This record gives sequence, C-alpha cells and structure tokens, in this order.
Amino acid sequence: MLTNSMNRYGCISIGLHWIMALMIFILFGLGVYMVDLDYYDPWYHRGPHWHESIGVCLMVLLIFRFLWRLTNPLPQLNGQAWEKRLAIWVHRSHYFLMFLIVITGYLIPTAEGQGIKVFDWFTLPSLNPLFGIEKYNNDMVGNIHWAGAWSLIILVALHAAAALKHHFVDHDTTLTRMLICTPQKEKQP
Repeated sequence: MLTNSMNRYGCISIGLHWIMALMIFILFGLGVYMVDLDYYDPWYHRGPHWHESIGVCLMVLLIFRFLWRLTNPLPQLNGQAWEKRLAIWVHRSHYFLMFLIVITGYLIPTAEGQGIKVFDWFTLPSLNPLFGIEKYNNDMVGNIHWAGAWSLIILVALHAAAALKHHFVDHDTTLTRMLICTPQKEKQP
C-alpha cells in the first residue's frame, strides 16, 4: 500500500519519514562536528559541501513530503485526547522547524551571492538579491539555523520517546504502523 489509510501510513510516508530522519541526524552530527574545525582540517571545506548538498536534498524531500501529507489522509491518532492534540502540535512543530532550518541553511552560504553546488551535480542559485541578507546579518541567520537544529533534535528525541511509550506502555500500533510497510487487515467496525 503506497498511500495512507485511516489506520496506517503507506510505504511512501514511511520511507520519507525514515530517510529524512536519517538525513537530519547526519546533518546535525556533521553540523556539530564542523563548528570546531580549523582551516587546516581536510573537512573544513569538505564538511560544508556535504552539509549543504545533503541539506538541499532534504529540502526537496521536505517539500515533497509536505505536499504528500496534504494529499493523503492522516491515520487516526492513538491515545487520549490531550495526547492527540500534543501529537498534532509536535508534527506541526517538526514541519515548522524543518522549513526554518532548510531556509536558513540555504541563506547562510548564499549570502555573498554564490550558489550551492549540490554534490557537483548542479548549482542551486543564490536568491540573495530577493532576501537581501547582508554579510553582517549572516551571523544572525546562522544562530537561527543552529537554534532551530537543536530544537528539532530535542523535539525528535521527545517524539521517539512518545512512540516508545505508545509501544511498550500503551501497547498500541503507533510505532509499528510507522515501521512496517506491509498491508494490514483493516479492523471491521
């Protein structure tokens, strides 16, 4: 089943979820690692190239995932009413933070008007004349990017803890329906 149903996530949603989660962890780890590199470290230039390239790929997947989410039903949430409301706000916060991070991540290296080389496949042009980010504002944009990344990682940790709570304490299908990409019999009313 490729699309979502009222009870399960489809294979496309599951694949996007886990591919993007992996990319976010790689980007976060690489970003934290790059902060303390000195000019003579081989990763001083290589790290930002990989970080930017993976970030652009994440941006493309994020846009696709957002559009996919708008065109597919959201499976019914498990839990009490407050847990359902919290889950909705956590998912909205995930999207907000991911968009904030990829937008600021795009603005940082393009502030001087140069595009981003994506794995040497193509160059994503700078739109700095539209945004008008001056070099002196780049530190502010970088701080927003950094704070957004840390906020997202903390939110992801809470999200994972909630999924584990649903699985091991509540014994419901919240976790398994995001892990298993196989058709499951729908419960009869």
